[in-house]
Amino acid sequence: MNHLPADPTELHPFPEQPRVVLLKPLVTSELIEVGEYSYYDDPEDPTACETRNVLYHYGPERLVIGKFCALGTGVRFIMNGANHRMDGPSTFPFPIMGGSWAEHFDLLTGLPGRGDTVVGNDVWFGYNTMVMPGVRIGHGAIIASGVVVVDDVPDYGIAGGNPARLIRTRYNDDDIARLLSLAWWDWPAEHLTAHVRTIMSGTITDLEETAPRG
Repeated sequence: MNHLPADPTELHPFPEQPRVVLLKPLVTSELIEVGEYSYYDDPEDPTACETRNVLYHYGPERLVIGKFCALGTGVRFIMNGANHRMDGPSTFPFPIMGGSWAEHFDLLTGLPGRGDTVVGNDVWFGYNTMVMPGVRIGHGAIIASGVVVVDDVPDYGIAGGNPARLIRTRYNDDDIARLLSLAWWDWPAEHLTAHVRTIMSGTITDLEETAPRG
């Protein structure tokens, strides 16, 4: 048996499934940060994720995705560049059409935004979910298929419905605090490799007992 940890720099972590890509070695934009082992699954072209699934990303807002996140097919992040003025009679962005209309580009700059979009570690996104600008999704959260996430999701929350709402949390407050203090996603890869079964199917106590010492 191979006891070496998986390679986080490998674009296709298992070549027989080219529909799956690790995002960290794929992303080139300075406005996107992705942690190790987070992946995207798409049968068409997963390598186009940076442009097809992160939309209207003109900056300066950033998209930050933690480690060990699973993004199902069609997950999309709508960034603040999609914003339009709503304080006048028309919402149409005339200046982007060019010509003399471009002289009024100041009408599009400085639109209010919600800041960076931040996803914690170990977050699972279902098929065709959409995340709106400035949303913060906590560690260990689950986002159901087909939802539009318009508000923050707490650590270990399960969000579903449309627009998404918090259905429940996966653990009680005390157990969530224990999990956050363990932060297993920051353990050395060799230690993770030795305790994969505990991380996937053990109890929180099991996880505490296998945490690195010192």
